[in-house]
Amino acid sequence: MVQQDMYRVIVDSLSTHVAVLDEQGIIVETNRAWQQFARDNGMRDPVDSVGFNYLAICDADPRPDGDSRLIARAIRRVIAGDIEEFLTQYPCHSPTEKRWFSLRVVPYRDLQSRMVIVTHDNITPIMLAQEQLRHQEEELHRKTEQLEETNIALKVLLDHRQRDREQLEERIVANIRELVLPYLEKLATGQLDQRQRTLLDIAVNHLNDIISPFLSRLAAINLLLTPQEIEVAAMVRQGKSSQEIADAIGVSLATVSFHRKKLRRKLGLSHGGANLRTYLLSLQ
Repeated sequence: MVQQDMYRVIVDSLSTHVAVLDEQGIIVETNRAWQQFARDNGMRDPVDSVGFNYLAICDADPRPDGDSRLIARAIRRVIAGDIEEFLTQYPCHSPTEKRWFSLRVVPYRDLQSRMVIVTHDNITPIMLAQEQLRHQEEELHRKTEQLEETNIALKVLLDHRQRDREQLEERIVANIRELVLPYLEKLATGQLDQRQRTLLDIAVNHLNDIISPFLSRLAAINLLLTPQEIEVAAMVRQGKSSQEIADAIGVSLATVSFHRKKLRRKLGLSHGGANLRTYLLSLQ
């Protein structure tokens, strides 16, 4: 008797809803959690449900393939001994909240009867977590697709901009070669003094540099050259002497020498015997 009382206390201590059904599916015993659930959901006495035909309630499901009818068929198979155990999950939503339960049916371990034990476990937290995870995965998939579409659109835009830039460069080069250089060449055949000829030669060389990769290569070195250092470097590369450079940009010979020394230092030529013009020509 003491042992039976202990078993009763154990079953009543479980949060799982437990019911024992006889061979006809009639409820013969329930635990405290079952009764409390019935009470919380507005069931009138007897909240222990003893005497209710569980199978008949399941069979009342109007849907031929509904969860309740599936459960009823499974319970009958466990009672008949066709299957050892049955486990399923089903929704049991109320007007105020979503709920899911895990249902398990096992034989009542008594050789004198064919009763079964039906248990219901509230798995709502697990199902809500899975539902939230599914929504997050769907949202991540949607954002991934949007990002892929954005990347494709950006790539197309960059390709268009690259083609536009190349076409613009081609037009600039063509215009300089066809609309500017021919007139400067004609001007060079005229009567010019030495300074005018030097300036014309510098202008022609600068235009040739514009349509060549030299200046872009020089800028790519990223040495933080000043505008005047870039101008001096361009004329050194053209083979101009320090005096010609000084006359062209209107500075003293000492200033040109100072710029040449700074160029050699920034280009890493300070401690070597490499020629500044030779190095600049290598950037072509």
